[in-house]
Amino acid sequence: MNLLDSITSPADLKHLDVNELEELAGQIRQLLIEKVSATGGHLGPNLGVVELTIALHYVFDSPREPIIFDTSHQSYVHKILTGRAGMFDTLRKKGGLSGYTSRAESPHDFTESSHASVALSYADGLSKAKELAGRGEDRVVAVVGDGALTGGMCWEALNNIAAGERNVVIVVNDNGRSYSPTIGGFAKNLTRLRDQLAQIRMQRKYDEMMESGKRTLQSMGWVGERAFEALSALKEGVKTQVVPSEMFPELGMKYIGPVEGHDVKALLHALNYASTHAGPIIVHVATEKGHGFAPAVNHVADQMHSTGAIDPVTGEALSASAPGWTSVFSEELLAAARKRDDIVAITAAMAGPTGLTPFAEEFPARFFDVGIAEQHAVTSAAGLALGGLHPVVAIYSTFLNRGFDQLLMDVGLIKQPVTLVLDRSGVTGSDGASHNGVWDLAIASVVPGIRIAAPRDPARLREEFREAIAHETGPTVVRFPKGDVGADIEAIERTPSGVDVLFRPAGEPGPGDLDVLLVAVGSFAENAILAAENLAADGVRVTVVDPRWVIPIDPTLIEMAERADMVVVYEDGVVRGGVGSALGEALNAVEVDTPLRQLAFPDIFPEHASRSEILRDYGLDAESVEAQVREWTLAYRQ
Repeated sequence: MNLLDSITSPADLKHLDVNELEELAGQIRQLLIEKVSATGGHLGPNLGVVELTIALHYVFDSPREPIIFDTSHQSYVHKILTGRAGMFDTLRKKGGLSGYTSRAESPHDFTESSHASVALSYADGLSKAKELAGRGEDRVVAVVGDGALTGGMCWEALNNIAAGERNVVIVVNDNGRSYSPTIGGFAKNLTRLRDQLAQIRMQRKYDEMMESGKRTLQSMGWVGERAFEALSALKEGVKTQVVPSEMFPELGMKYIGPVEGHDVKALLHALNYASTHAGPIIVHVATEKGHGFAPAVNHVADQMHSTGAIDPVTGEALSASAPGWTSVFSEELLAAARKRDDIVAITAAMAGPTGLTPFAEEFPARFFDVGIAEQHAVTSAAGLALGGLHPVVAIYSTFLNRGFDQLLMDVGLIKQPVTLVLDRSGVTGSDGASHNGVWDLAIASVVPGIRIAAPRDPARLREEFREAIAHETGPTVVRFPKGDVGADIEAIERTPSGVDVLFRPAGEPGPGDLDVLLVAVGSFAENAILAAENLAADGVRVTVVDPRWVIPIDPTLIEMAERADMVVVYEDGVVRGGVGSALGEALNAVEVDTPLRQLAFPDIFPEHASRSEILRDYGLDAESVEAQVREWTLAYRQ
């Protein structure tokens, strides 16, 4: 019998016994391997939480008792148990199943952002709301990874949760990793506790010991909380305690753990106790990322944290990867570090994805992984700069949002030479709204004195990164998109100030011809050239330029704009506060009245879909740009 076919909601779980729950876990794990291998997605993290998610939905009553997943990339099993198993062929595709929790998909989903370390704050607020509504007996459950606990927001939330008596269950899903192994003092403590659990496994099978102890206590007439506490302390060296953990002594929070995260019986014991405990409690669950799929468990880099399409048996990628933007940056950073001893690199728990692993291997003393703590990363970089070094902070564009105050006040205000390298800027596609990097230009451009580069190709990335780390009087940003890097696009001319002219119409203008200055930002240069070539046949003379350094506005752009009939700025970011806005302000300041049009994202959160689909939907692909410029010039002529 396929038990999975009978599960349409968490209520269906409650009719199963423990053996059936274990059988269900195997079926879910097989479904994940089959479906995610075809679509790509976060395979390793979800394989690691199969039993845990089953136990959570078995014990707690979602959605009355909310289950909040931190980052929610590990919510696939939750989706399966809440009636969405049949949608996994559409995972991360346009109009299909989101790779994260989505409020539009299910009443069981409470959040959508995929940024880490926020679940405990959500849980704090939800529990306060329940208390005010007279429903304080309900539990609010937050599932947070050990990696996320390196983020400061978790500790701010813990401080508030511990101060109250509200029923918040904090489940620490401890697999020793975020993208890569978790770092820091907190991680060392968790590792020690996991080692204790490993000793328990060696001494005696965990479930046998629990069952034996339970029978003994029942024969003595011990039941309820007293029985659980006695059972937890049965054997010297067994550290499954219901006492304040030594990691949380000042907070005084109750703690259970470490619990074997792939043992349904052990999980049910712990979570059933947590469901009756009055007040906040921490349940420490030790899991294995990629559990049950050897290619994931043995994947050295990140245990298949996120994967493209793979062979469901071997785990091998089904298509070869072309050279990417990240690898070009990684090579250039290494080259710079070999020449300059003052170059140091910082990551926020993402050395592999941001290309810093080779640097860490060659220059371990000059590499700093600060955990999921972008705010700390940026201010720590300012401290390194104050000490005479030139820090390179490599993060995803979307995570710059979290470090903006630090960039503005801790770096920009005191004009420190910190270089931020923003990977996955612009549209990232299938990861969804909160992973898109369409806000970095608008955010960073308001910092006084900042310089922002948007390279169009590999050669410009190398060149502009070298220029960034040579700048010593303030912060610099180098941004590039996700994916393959493509070929170099050579300029036909470079102005003395550094603006590259990529395309210029041939011949002299004829009667009625219009001159359009098309300012292409970063990787949009190729699309801009294609549009310009096609528009020439309609008597629209388009000059395509790449400013290279898009902030501050180069005076040469103002001169070019003054000679044009129309200016169009084409950028992979939001329309408000981006390069187009900055150029418009610069033109107004010197009273240049050339009409300016902007091709950028409207005031929206782009949904998950492929990058090409999103660009087409919002009129930012090559064909749409050509059509829009043609429409504008037609209106101008009239």
